[in-house]
Formats: sequence, structure tokens, C-alpha cells
Amino acid sequence: MKTAVIYWSGTGNTEAMANAVAEGAGVQAVQVSAFDGDVADYEALALGCPAMGAEELEDSEFEPFFSGIEGKISGKKIALFGSYDWGDGEWMRLWADRVKAAGAEVVGGEGLICNNTPDDYTLAKCRELGKQLA
Repeated sequence: MKTAVIYWSGTGNTEAMANAVAEGAGVQAVQVSAFDGDVADYEALALGCPAMGAEELEDSEFEPFFSGIEGKISGKKIALFGSYDWGDGEWMRLWADRVKAAGAEVVGGEGLICNNTPDDYTLAKCRELGKQLA
């Protein structure tokens, strides 16, 4: 199954999660600004973005990217992940709802979140998420 792990990270926390998801999936993680593929060519995507602002996706790179692919993800397996520093994970619930509304399957039924820096337990969960995706 052709799989991509695409992420945005401001502090390195979501990047660490992305690398662990990619390790589990057996692929390389790529920053959203460097992704030059076509999501139509992938059966599975892992998408990572931390909570920003008022619990929303990062708005200069990641939100425009996701909005651009939202109409192309129907029927695909999607794993969502990201870190946060405040709030209760609302950004991830809203994001998962958007993915489901677009006709994609959210692996595990919800996104994987962690508060600030991922610990060993969270990184293990990220690797497992990658395995489930691939």
C-alpha cells in the first residue's frame, strides 16, 4: 500500500511524532512544504499538525494544503496526529470530522494527540499508528 507521512511542526514535537509514525509505516516523513507528490497516488496518508491559535490547524502552510486535498481523500485510510500545549484536543476532533465528512477512514477512529513533547509511550503509539496505517 503506497503511504505518505506529511506533517507541519513548529517546535519539533509533531516532527518527532511524524518520524515515529513513518518508522512504523516503513516510509520517510516529509514536511508539508516539501511534499511534491499527488495524494491521488496514495492509498494511505498520515497527516500531522499541532494545535495552533484557538485550537486550529496551522494556517499558513498546513491548512491550505489540507483544504487543497480534502476533496481527494475519499476512500483513503488517514491517520491524524499532532501535539498541543493548551485546550483539550478540539482541533483534532474537528479535523477528524472533516476527514470523515470527506469520505475517508480515520485510522483508529480518532487522531493521536500528545501534550507538548512526546514521551517514549507516545512515540510507541505513533509507531503503532504507522503500522496500522500501512
